[in-house]
Amino acid sequence: MPTPYPKCAPSEMMGLLVLLTSHKGDEEIARLADDLDLEIDEILPAVEYAEVLGLLSVSDGRAKLTDTGRKLLAGSISGRKALLRERMERTTLFRALLRALESAPERQLTDEQVIQLISFTTAPADSLVQNIINWGRYAEMFRYDSDEHLLLPARTRTARGAQNRRSPPPTGPVAPAAKGSPGTATRSDTHPAEQLASFA
Repeated sequence: MPTPYPKCAPSEMMGLLVLLTSHKGDEEIARLADDLDLEIDEILPAVEYAEVLGLLSVSDGRAKLTDTGRKLLAGSISGRKALLRERMERTTLFRALLRALESAPERQLTDEQVIQLISFTTAPADSLVQNIINWGRYAEMFRYDSDEHLLLPARTRTARGAQNRRSPPPTGPVAPAAKGSPGTATRSDTHPAEQLASFA
C-alpha cells in the first residue's frame, strides 16, 4: 500500500461502514452523508481511509463494501482489531512507526521522535500525530504512555493478562513534544530519514 494516513477517527470509519451495511453494502456517498446529516466533504476522510484499507471500494460516487469490509463487521471486537492491524501494517506510515519502535535502543519513542518519523511521510506531523497514534492504539499496534510521552510496543497476550491485575496505563491524548525535558528516552543514533529509507 502507499503512504496514506488516517484523517478520521476509528469510530467515524466504523460508523460509516455500519451505515453502509444498513444500505445492503452499496450506496451513493451523498446519500450516506445525508443519513448522517453531514456535508459530503465531512465523510470523505472516512470513505477514503476505508478504501485505503480495502474495506470498501468507490466508483462513480458510490461506496461498496468489499469482502474484507464485511469480514471486519462480522468479527468480534478483538477480531476487528486484528484485521485492522493487519491492513494498517501494510501502509508505509505504520510500518515505519513499528520498524522504528522495534529498532529503538529501549524499544520506545518520544513524542519528538514520532513527529520526526511522521514528517518524512505524507502526513502533516504538526496536526495529525495524535490521530495517527490513536489509530495505532485502537488496533493495538502499540501503546502510548501519556505521563512519560512515550510510544511503546503492544503488550503480548500474556503480558496483557498480567496487566489486568494492575492499574491500567494512562490513555490520555498525545501531549506536545517536550524539547529537552529530563527523563526522556535514549534516542537512537539512526536518523529517522535513514530508518525510512527502506520504504522509499
